[in-house]
Amino acid sequence: MTTVLDVQRLKDEGRRFAMLTAYDYLSAKILDEAGIPILLVGDSLGMVMLGHPTTLPVTLDDMLHHAKAVARGAKQALLVGDMPFMSYHASVEQAITSAGRFVQEAGMHAVKLEGGGRVIEITRRLTEIGIPVMGHVGLTPQFVHQMGGFKVQGKTDAQAARILADAKGLEQAGAFSIVLEGVPSKLASAITQALRIPTIGIGAGPATDGQVLVLHDMLGLTSGKAPKFVKRYANLAEEIARAATAYADDVRDGKFPGPEHEYSANGSAPATDSTRQGSPRTRGEASEFVGSEEVRYGG
Repeated sequence: MTTVLDVQRLKDEGRRFAMLTAYDYLSAKILDEAGIPILLVGDSLGMVMLGHPTTLPVTLDDMLHHAKAVARGAKQALLVGDMPFMSYHASVEQAITSAGRFVQEAGMHAVKLEGGGRVIEITRRLTEIGIPVMGHVGLTPQFVHQMGGFKVQGKTDAQAARILADAKGLEQAGAFSIVLEGVPSKLASAITQALRIPTIGIGAGPATDGQVLVLHDMLGLTSGKAPKFVKRYANLAEEIARAATAYADDVRDGKFPGPEHEYSANGSAPATDSTRQGSPRTRGEASEFVGSEEVRYGG
């Protein structure tokens, strides 16, 4: 299983690595088996899974629900739970309780917090009690209203100096890695060189130690124009629409289900076209209990 020490070793050895978001059992299982070393249960699920315009409406219970599913699917990856808005902002005590739930209840190995400033002290306290922390500076979506939108950060010297100072502070507080989001490539490179711990970029150029993308963006599941930093490695939105249309056409034309999809009763042959009159439940209800045939979903 990948650990925070393994992530540090990747940087020490100059080996770049990938991180992807995961929000459910099946995607986590697929990504884990594909060898992705770090899976982030991101609060971006609020936008790509729940349909919110920002991450701000996401609750701690939302995150724990999805994190538990990811933990059931992934066995080798390092699992990081994203601390949602207002789950660590009230006090250090609240942050400890929320982070503890990610580890104890949801099976996460670490948590991610956005921002610097007072988050540095929260990071220190969490790492002191044994909860690894991934930092996140630059464009921090939980500050979207304060930033005036999802805008690139660190373009001015003052902004760049603050982001660098926050990154150094998080490292000193014990963070094992830091996400750099939506910052100029030159700044991301400077921060990566200044830190001992790994940096993970999203919209931060090629110089970071690792890269992260939202799974739905990477797979081409999201609609509309992709952000500049996204590379789509598939176009699953079109594939899903094509498959759904083909399925609906087959149902309408009587091509599905075919004989190969039917269950037989006591060894009798499946119904022919001329005998398929009853409801699906009437025709198949007895066959679910015959022989060794199983009726289940997934697998």
